Amino acid sequence: MESIFHEKQEGSLCAQHCLNNLLQGEYFSPVELSAIAQQLDEEERVRMAEGGVQTEEYRTFLQQPSGNMDDSGFFSIQVSHV
Repeated sequence: MESIFHEKQEGSLCAQHCLNNLLQGEYFSPVELSAIAQQLDEEERVRMAEGGVQTEEYRTFLQQPSGNMDDSGFFSIQVSHV
């Protein structure tokens, strides 16, 4: 190995920097991680709908923000595991 790749921390993009540093290259961008988070959000919505779309739990779930990402650059641990 000629050199060690180190992506400096910016904002709250810990997941992106951790993954890129671990993999030793610029493999993930915030846009790509956001797409993964949105896919997880949709999968969670589908699973919640299986219990009935008229239930109070489902309606409450739909009103909540994503647990997989936010505007600060936060990505859940589930996003980094996909």
